[in-house]
Amino acid sequence: MVELSADQLPQRAFDLSLIDERQLQEVLGHFRGRTVSGAEAQQLLLRREFLTNYQAERLLRGEKSGFFYGDYKVLYLIGTGTFARVYRAAHKTSGEIRAVKVLRKRYHEDSEQSSRFSREGEMGSTLRHPNIVPIYEVHAARDSHFLVMEFIEGRNLREFIKIRKKFEPAEALRLVIGIAGGLDYAFQRGVFHRDLKMSNVLVSSRGQAKLVDFGLANLDNASDDGESVNPRTIDYAGLERATGVRKGDTRSDIYFLGCIFYNLVTGTPPIYETKDRIQRLSRTRFEEVIPILEADPALPQPVAMVITKAMDLQASCRYQTPAEMLADLKLAGEWLKHPESAPAANVRADGDPVGPDEATEQDFAAVPATSPDQFSVPHQRTLMFVESDVTLQNLIRERLKRSGYRVLVTQDPDRALSRFSENVNTADCLVFSTGGLGESALEAFNRFGEEQHTRKIPAVLLLGEKHLAWKKQAKLDRHRVAVSMPIKLRQFRELLARLIPIAK
Repeated sequence: MVELSADQLPQRAFDLSLIDERQLQEVLGHFRGRTVSGAEAQQLLLRREFLTNYQAERLLRGEKSGFFYGDYKVLYLIGTGTFARVYRAAHKTSGEIRAVKVLRKRYHEDSEQSSRFSREGEMGSTLRHPNIVPIYEVHAARDSHFLVMEFIEGRNLREFIKIRKKFEPAEALRLVIGIAGGLDYAFQRGVFHRDLKMSNVLVSSRGQAKLVDFGLANLDNASDDGESVNPRTIDYAGLERATGVRKGDTRSDIYFLGCIFYNLVTGTPPIYETKDRIQRLSRTRFEEVIPILEADPALPQPVAMVITKAMDLQASCRYQTPAEMLADLKLAGEWLKHPESAPAANVRADGDPVGPDEATEQDFAAVPATSPDQFSVPHQRTLMFVESDVTLQNLIRERLKRSGYRVLVTQDPDRALSRFSENVNTADCLVFSTGGLGESALEAFNRFGEEQHTRKIPAVLLLGEKHLAWKKQAKLDRHRVAVSMPIKLRQFRELLARLIPIAK
């Protein structure tokens, strides 16, 4: 780390265009006439939100590049992969938030990899669908290759599974309907995904599934036997070698969508994970998948049917297009909503259960198809809960979910405020808890009430037993209240019902 004085740190940030002249003078003026350390200047820059932690750390390491890509200023690193890093970035003039995907430096001189990256971006930029993350800009130069995409506030499915363990069938179905809709849209335009997996499906703060990393099917020059396959598509090569279909067959995307559905409802991936190339290309890996109803005998039959058909190793027995799978997903959704209206297809005349291979989509022909939008909860209210105690986070999420609320959680008060700066409709109410966050929760609660764009949004300050005196410092109003902990769940629900009533 580089030792910088209280004058040098803000000056260096200014020289690199990370802060403007007004911000520079504000910081220098704050310390004028006093002897302070560089660490104090750093804290002021962070507290005023002139710099992010990521930017400050790079400055202190003496870094002079990597702060800007085109017109976008990097704020945070949000993801890394073998070939690229993804950053949260803001447009230097408009402040618009985007995700910037940057090819790693070691691939800049690799013409094959850099060309593939750029062509993938060009292909992805042609797709505009609610369930596909749009690519707005593609930049390719000798020393800089990056894509500018929509920034999705949320997690990918792999991260969700680590936290949630598994999803209820109806919730998993809603997500898979969105993914299938995106695949169908792309398929109609001659584009396949070719890298469909849990980490390539993002879930927005509003619960919408969004696909990333489209276009590899048309970019991969590997041989059909998989010997020179791109590492990103090796699982596809293994499936296609095992099933005898050629590269670029949409039924391979359908198979791996079935794998995602299986993983969501059971909490376990159907195909065992390994880094060994030979094992990943082995047919045995696909033959050893445990049938879905053995993995979860209680799974609703229509859901099991869709997963079984999508993952049939005989490609001719699989769904032939994403549209076919989408139609059955919607039928399964109707069955889950109105099981009494569907035919009793789960037992034979002799009383034995019907296996998934014996039932067909005709069993549900009497159930009308529906729009994916109809599976969302009507009039649902969204609550954002700011608390560092993970146990309390999980408790609040589960209890309020049962009462009809959708709960977003974060440990960082500044992150919560920034999300509302980007989108005032992020949530209907923001709850700050001082229990684990202390005074920073009080400060964020007050700032939330001062900002022009958020001051009318309902907010709650939960005060820990040691923090009750802070209520006098809280800026309260009719829709901005402070309550003392502990509080009974019933009382908290009544408070929320008053602040953000759920319409009937």
